[in-house]
Amino acid sequence: MSEKPEQHDHEHDRLVHGYNRMLERVRHALEEGKGEKTESRLHAALERAKEKAVELGELTREEAEQVGRWLKRDLLHAADYLKEAGRELVDWIALDFNLLEQEFLEWFERAVDQSRVELILFQEQLQEMAEWHTGEVTGPGVLECVSCGERLHFTRTARIPPCPRCHGTVFRRAAEG
Repeated sequence: MSEKPEQHDHEHDRLVHGYNRMLERVRHALEEGKGEKTESRLHAALERAKEKAVELGELTREEAEQVGRWLKRDLLHAADYLKEAGRELVDWIALDFNLLEQEFLEWFERAVDQSRVELILFQEQLQEMAEWHTGEVTGPGVLECVSCGERLHFTRTARIPPCPRCHGTVFRRAAEG
């Protein structure tokens, strides 16, 4: 039996909402933990955010784990970009700043700033997480299809669709330009 479109929309909205709520909780936890050792702050903040999402019934355990991986991937990639390029978060997102939801940008920016040192410790994990796949949820930015180079522009948290040009399912964060 095939999935009804409204079921897919509901699941999509729940995962996008879950990503945003978990990001907000991670940011809040990192701000509260100022002065603590940074070695495991991000990991602990993500774990607490996942537990809270499950506890409140926002996501199932499996969904919270998946959304947690997506969120960690995005935060790690942003922190690595900021460290390597010495640029601003808006440059990493590669979108017109005015298109972004201000609240989301503030949450993301604070989470990256608070955990930059810790995120650098996860650099090896970043290499494993440098791909984005159709069906995953990602934050704002530009993803480029590995197969054909088509760029997908995200102005808010969203589920990644197949490439509209070649139907590819693997993407990388687009370089500037």
